[in-house]
Amino acid sequence: MRLRTTVLGLLLLFTAQAAQAHKPSDSYLTITSGESQLQAQWDISLKDLETLVGLDTNHNGEITWGELKAQRDAVAAHALAHLAIKANGKTCPGALQKLRVDHHSDGAYAVLDITFACPGDTTQFELDYSLLFERDPTHRGLVQFRNAKAGNAESSAFFVIKPGQPPIIIGEADDTRSAWQTLQVFVVEGVWHIWQGFDHLLFLLTLLLPAVLVRVNRGWQPVASFRPAFFDIFKIVTAFTVAHSITLWLAVLGYVSLPSRLVESLIALSIVITALNNLKPLLPLSLWVVAFGFGLIHGFGFASVLGDLGLAPGALAVSLFGFNLGVELGQLALVVLLFPLAYLLRTTVFYRWVVLGGGSLLAALLAGIWLYERVFNQIIIGI
Repeated sequence: MRLRTTVLGLLLLFTAQAAQAHKPSDSYLTITSGESQLQAQWDISLKDLETLVGLDTNHNGEITWGELKAQRDAVAAHALAHLAIKANGKTCPGALQKLRVDHHSDGAYAVLDITFACPGDTTQFELDYSLLFERDPTHRGLVQFRNAKAGNAESSAFFVIKPGQPPIIIGEADDTRSAWQTLQVFVVEGVWHIWQGFDHLLFLLTLLLPAVLVRVNRGWQPVASFRPAFFDIFKIVTAFTVAHSITLWLAVLGYVSLPSRLVESLIALSIVITALNNLKPLLPLSLWVVAFGFGLIHGFGFASVLGDLGLAPGALAVSLFGFNLGVELGQLALVVLLFPLAYLLRTTVFYRWVVLGGGSLLAALLAGIWLYERVFNQIIIGI
């Protein structure tokens, strides 16, 4: 009974978290060194700026270029009040040079081109970032430093700034950080993304739930032993990993590109089809084949995250490998958490009807809402 309660609790917790399938709040700050000054490009979501400054002056739910331009001074003032740079013990005054608009995987962003005038050398400087931390504890600042002074525009260092973190020191020591250190940063990014990308996890969950069962006469029966269940799980996870790794690499390297809205819609559709297949056979295919086919689509979703970071070419190989490794570790954590409980409960009516049946139905419903929202650009449940 205790195991049943644990599994049901985990399922409900996961699906409750999955209601936040869209990308969490990030801003993207790229700083390039120069002679006695630092050039910064800061991409901040219009949705976040609406929360901070209020851009939608006519309250029609849409933010136009005219509304953003009219609030130029307010945007610059708020941004610079939450980004401080010091060099040689003195503050580097910042000034907005240009305001533009760009698009990331999750919508429109204001692009602030800022110059920081520093007294003396900018070999090393201190950066204090605090945008949105008071309002959104999940917000992160993704900071990339490019050392143009070193004569190598591809030389870069990457930082992730979270609430409660003290100011960071950036300079030559960071610019020459080892490949191992860069790898560590992006492994953490990969884990973070898979655990925040609840649609990816929900797809994997719908594949794993029936892996401890076998379909007999259009119904589910428990597998006879641990070995076949383990190898079914192994084949599913391996197929999904290989598939999304292929398209992740192809997309990030620029060989294949698909519209973000199409990719996100297809990801939601993959969950709907897989969940309904658990309830009634729709696909005359093994689960590992389903995992591979739909995994190709999910890889494009992962690629959009790395594309948003705007990585320098010199850091791309290590960061791409580290990010992919982090995604796999995040997936493995789900398997380690779910599989033992699923195997122990596989013989019970509770597992077949409540966990598999009820969980698949809930997944199909939730993903169906995501699909409608993404296809028609509507909001139903505010994710």
